[in-house]
Amino acid sequence: MLFPKRPAFALFFCAVLVSGSAAAQRGEYAARATAMLDSLYTYYSVPGTRLLRENYPDDGAYKATYLAGESAANEFSYLWPFSGTLSAVAALVETEGWERFGPLLDSVVLPGLREYADDRRRPFAYASYIRSAPASDRFYDDNIWLGIDFADLYAATRQRRFLDEAERIWLFVASGTDDRLGGGIYWCEQKKGSKNTCSNAPGAVLALKLYLATGREEYLEQGRALYEWTRKRLLDRSDDLYFDNISLKGAVNKAKFSYNSGQMIQAGALLHRITGKKRYLAEAQQTAAACLTHFFRPVHKPGGGSVRILRRDKIWFDAVMLRGFIELSREDGRQTGLDAFRQTLDHAWTCSRDCRGLLADWSGRGREGRKWLLSQAALAEMFARMADVAE
Repeated sequence: MLFPKRPAFALFFCAVLVSGSAAAQRGEYAARATAMLDSLYTYYSVPGTRLLRENYPDDGAYKATYLAGESAANEFSYLWPFSGTLSAVAALVETEGWERFGPLLDSVVLPGLREYADDRRRPFAYASYIRSAPASDRFYDDNIWLGIDFADLYAATRQRRFLDEAERIWLFVASGTDDRLGGGIYWCEQKKGSKNTCSNAPGAVLALKLYLATGREEYLEQGRALYEWTRKRLLDRSDDLYFDNISLKGAVNKAKFSYNSGQMIQAGALLHRITGKKRYLAEAQQTAAACLTHFFRPVHKPGGGSVRILRRDKIWFDAVMLRGFIELSREDGRQTGLDAFRQTLDHAWTCSRDCRGLLADWSGRGREGRKWLLSQAALAEMFARMADVAE
């Protein structure tokens, strides 16, 4: 294991505040990302495997609520939380380089991920639970997140195997589309009752990243079509945020989650980069401004003053929203949104983690409760990404 059990490592970083030069900020955020992975592998690893537990502490009774149906109390995590470790390590490969984090990817993350690979059904995809268990549902969004990570790994390393895997995943994603509701990707292969922002917005992002990697026009057209479909069907035009899903009967679930709007920000920014059309940039900026109002809140500091931090939501959702803000910043050069993320991350690092270096939510109120694997991976990803954009 790359990260031995040493909780004091994470505690050491509690006392460090980000300040000074961009190089110092970059180094500090990268160190925090590494410390988060250290804690993650210390407390979530299942001995004798490359797999991880869903929660810490693990009481054996947890059942996931994010699947399309009933879940069981399992020894290992479902695919979605596990996939967060791929995102975190891929972000560190981008930021810190292959020599530092490639060995962790090849020796720990990818062997673990292969346990979810389902080559019994066609097209190939990753299933929601390990392949040695009875067949489980396959989710289009779960696979899209993986495809995005592999596309990013290809962009960072130019290793063809990563692009091949991203394109293989795309074949499964494309199989989840039809003409009902005028297009769009379903959420779950086995239960096609809705088409969700969480499959269509990142589906657009993945297609556009594949276009940038290959130059194949069909990827650009598919990415643009998914973007336009999501705006038409799931945009709340009263506030420029995105609803969660639409059923095949046309009923819209009006819940709003940060990752849905964040992925539409990223898709719009990528379309602006590719096409140069200002409309896409303006749409991304409008949704970003709405996210800053809706998903952040002011918090008073003990010594006076206040910071603006993310509201109490699932941390991974906010990590995916951060991807959109970073992509947008690359297009318009603005730092306003990134500053709000920095305030959140600095506040969480110094005020909200437990003695093991784990985080339940941004506020710290759940410090002594159960901590989700995906949240720890997401925090590592966020610090890695902030290292890459340190000023």
